[in-house]
Amino acid sequence: MNQQKVGSFLKELRSEKSVTQAELAELLGVSNRSISRWENGTTMPDFDLLIELAKYYDVEVGEILDGERRTDNMDAKTEELMLKIADYNNVERNFFSKRMCAMFLIALVGMAVYAGIDLLGLSGAEPYETIISIALGFVVGTLITGLLYASRYIAKLKEAKVRLMRGLRGLK
Repeated sequence: MNQQKVGSFLKELRSEKSVTQAELAELLGVSNRSISRWENGTTMPDFDLLIELAKYYDVEVGEILDGERRTDNMDAKTEELMLKIADYNNVERNFFSKRMCAMFLIALVGMAVYAGIDLLGLSGAEPYETIISIALGFVVGTLITGLLYASRYIAKLKEAKVRLMRGLRGLK
């Protein structure tokens, strides 16, 4: 798959519809920068967005992935299968989000232990000082990583589910 070719095709399709990047972004619930990155071949849209783009442009997902038009048409079963694949992809993301939430909880428990040892006055003792330093570094790193991950990906997951549900209702 050639991302540059896909991006050029997406730009061509958008031009044929006579919509701006801002209008398309609003319709899909993404940022203008996302549309620009797709059209420049820097990134690819999520699978559920590919399905929505294909519906909007009245082309097949395969055509978008190939970066050119085809003559054969996709049937309803294939489209339903693609929606299931998109749903599976979102389930995987949900799994990782739950894992990050668990890491947050572990980090919070670690912080409570750190604070407890410090309050008991054991932080000055040699073996405890090393353990506390390592634990604090782990906790802070985990919290920062979790914060960055959660803020970006959980919001994307929720948006993807809304788009997917909207697409499934359109099939019925």
